[in-house]
Amino acid sequence: MELFSFYNVENLFLPDPKPKHKLDPTNSGLRNWDERKYKNKLFKIAHVFQMIKEKNAVLPFVIGLSEVSGRTVLEELIQLEPFNSEYGIVHYNSRDERKVDVALLYDKNKVEVISSEAITFFFEIENKNTENYDTTRDVLYSKLKYKKEVIHIFVAHLPSKREKDINKPKRHFILNEIRKRILDIANDNGNVILCGDFNENPDDENLAKILYDNSQEKILENPFQRLFSTGNYSTFHYKSGLLFDQIILSESFFKEDHMLSFQNAEIFKSAKISSRDKRFEGRPFRTYSGTRYLGGYSDHFPVFVTLGKEKTNVKI
Repeated sequence: MELFSFYNVENLFLPDPKPKHKLDPTNSGLRNWDERKYKNKLFKIAHVFQMIKEKNAVLPFVIGLSEVSGRTVLEELIQLEPFNSEYGIVHYNSRDERKVDVALLYDKNKVEVISSEAITFFFEIENKNTENYDTTRDVLYSKLKYKKEVIHIFVAHLPSKREKDINKPKRHFILNEIRKRILDIANDNGNVILCGDFNENPDDENLAKILYDNSQEKILENPFQRLFSTGNYSTFHYKSGLLFDQIILSESFFKEDHMLSFQNAEIFKSAKISSRDKRFEGRPFRTYSGTRYLGGYSDHFPVFVTLGKEKTNVKI
């Protein structure tokens, strides 16, 4: 049995240097983001995966992450228990204006990285003749080998919903480009995992369309559709529950003879990582609420899928 996980860790930045003047802008954009708060954040993110390991008796063999800023925070994270420097990193600095990236962690004892790349997107701001472009977070592509299986993994953190959802066309464009790549892989019967914070729910049009090829044959399955339909959420916006964090799998993972056949999808919402405030019961215990430091884990719950069959002890 193996776990594949995705977690939006909410602004994992290095601590800000002390400002020369009180009104100087910070690198993180966070208020009073110092060494103590940073170390506490690292410990809490590592502790989430320790709890996942304790519950499932195994640590995720691959982990997609979003809202990390730079490679150093990842290098310091994997030194902590339960990773104990046994996990590798796939990461590229994106052109995102907030300097937050996506990344992949993988168990070096189980997984080999064959290749990887950052898929970058540029959007024109004014007209076709301008040199000014709007950029967003890259989509990370990694080609991994697990035992004899090659797995193609895409990690995304799509543009957010804001200002009457002006970013919806960008999300549509990005997902359409990723879909083209997935179609090429699916035509070769390849194993595909698309995970991320999509800033859309599983039943939104963009995520529904990506599941099918041009002939309307299903090439991907989204097990988080069922979770969403039964009122399970990974994050919240005001009073609305949202399931933006999802892991989508190619049809190959649903074949019984696959060594990593799909078993279950879950939102990990332990009470320990949930809000202490009764008004927000059942919601993630976040690090910040606006500019107010709460000291929590993240404003998202992690999600994971269970792959492969559990080993059973057979008495002879």
